[in-house]
Amino acid sequence: MSVARLWQSDPDSAVVDLSSADVERPAGQLLGEELRRHRERRGYTLAAAARAIRGSTSKMSRLERGESPAKPRDVYDLAAFYDLPRKDLAFLDQLLAQAANAEWYERFADVTPVFLKRLIRMEGRAEEITIFENQVVPGLLQTERYAEALIKMMEANPLPAAEIARVVALRMGRQLILDQELPRITVVLDETVLQRRRGCADVMREQMEHLLDAAERPKVNVRVISKDAVSPPMAITYLQFPDHVPGDLAYLENIEGATYATRQRSLDNYRKVLTDARNNAMSLEDSIEAIGHAALLWAEQASQER
Repeated sequence: MSVARLWQSDPDSAVVDLSSADVERPAGQLLGEELRRHRERRGYTLAAAARAIRGSTSKMSRLERGESPAKPRDVYDLAAFYDLPRKDLAFLDQLLAQAANAEWYERFADVTPVFLKRLIRMEGRAEEITIFENQVVPGLLQTERYAEALIKMMEANPLPAAEIARVVALRMGRQLILDQELPRITVVLDETVLQRRRGCADVMREQMEHLLDAAERPKVNVRVISKDAVSPPMAITYLQFPDHVPGDLAYLENIEGATYATRQRSLDNYRKVLTDARNNAMSLEDSIEAIGHAALLWAEQASQER
């Protein structure tokens, strides 16, 4: 039995199939409920809170019901008005980031599977994301053409061009978190990912150069692990959250859905495997050199294909 199958069949692993499960409530609604809780605990009326954000009572009511997008300025003004401690303010920050992260992908509800909606929400809340991939470049670091090539490869029946474009736009939208201070992102790529063709050679050249650009971001750490080194048998995404948010999360995706691991024993296993992968990976300098070398090889092939 493979390691992946062993872990997923362990009755204590708490690996939950979310391919058809209900997703959690929208982050905007959770943010509104949190703001209402703080107001009521301090005995303020809606009118008093509304004055703090220079708005009407109806605006404040919509904000607390999650019916209107929360503006950062309003949230921070309310936090100051309620004299919230740093811990509560940090939690509001996370909900605000999650709500902003969630708004854009609701436009793609028709092409977003339930299990991916859950991941996108969690990405916006995470403090750190660690990803190991042995097949493809992770979605957070994909180019549009690389993503399009993968989508076409995975569908048994060709999708309409308009639908492919929407799925690609969804993947690009996920990369909004790269422009936020958090989460920090570590990506460990099996060396074969750099060599495995997805689309034409020019698509691969562009993707390798995009990885090099991503590696220059202070919050992104891209490492390559040699194909001869010991590495996990499956792709793993591990999300760590701030101290005030309970529970880390491990995510494993397959063609038809995804599983989430939440129990401590399972999380310890995945965290150890990812730590070992990072330790077995090349140094940052050698990783960048490996990606750069792959970019040159794909550029040479692209010139021959023209």
